[in-house]
Amino acid sequence: MTNEPEPWEPGSGARDADKRHAPATLRNRDAIVAVLRDALPTCGLVLEVASGSGEHAVHFAGAFPTLGWQPSDPDPAALASIAAWRAEAGLPNLRQPVRLDAVGDWPAMEAAAILCINMVHISPWEATLGLMKGAGGTLSSGGLLYLYGPYTKDGVETAPSNLAFDASLKGRDPRWGLRAVDEVIVAAKAQGLAFEKLIEMPANNISLLFRRV
Repeated sequence: MTNEPEPWEPGSGARDADKRHAPATLRNRDAIVAVLRDALPTCGLVLEVASGSGEHAVHFAGAFPTLGWQPSDPDPAALASIAAWRAEAGLPNLRQPVRLDAVGDWPAMEAAAILCINMVHISPWEATLGLMKGAGGTLSSGGLLYLYGPYTKDGVETAPSNLAFDASLKGRDPRWGLRAVDEVIVAAKAQGLAFEKLIEMPANNISLLFRRV
C-alpha cells in the first residue's frame, strides 16, 4: 500500500530541534539502495533533488562512500533538517545542502547522477518539467536520473490504494497527483534523457531510470 504524505515528525529536545523525521524513509531506503547499487557509477557527484528531511542523503552517502552526495531542497526548514542530520552523521562525502527549486534556476554543477524521491506526485507538473530540464543541463553524458514513487501505467490497472492516494493528493492540491509513466518518459526525452528501465518496488511504488544521451 502506498502511504500518504505524512507530517514531519520533529526532533526531540533543543539539540535535535532542527531535525525532522519522515517515517517513509525507513521503509523504502534499503529497497532503493538495492536498485542504486546496479545503477550508480563508482565515483562522481550525486545530486539529490527535494531531499526533504535529509535522512535519505545520510543513508545513501553511508552506503556509497566513494561518491560525493549533494542534498538540496527549496524549503528553509528542510535545509535546516538536512544540515542537522549531516552534522550528526559526520560523513566526509556528504556536502552541505543547497537551495534548489526544481522549477527555478539550478546551481552550476556537473553531476554523475541525480536522484528525486517522492517529489513528482507531491508537486505541480511544472516541477517535473523543471526537473527534466535541470537534469538535462546538469548530468554528464551517460549520467543517471533516478525517480522513485507511485505512478500509473497505461494498460495496467492501478491498485485501489494508489487510486485513493491520488484522490487524497488532488484533494489537498488539484495540481498534485500520480503521474503516468508514459508522460514522464516523454518529458524526459524532450530534455535529452533516454528511458532505461522501470523497476517495480514494494508498496506499489516504482523506480524509473533514465540516462543522459
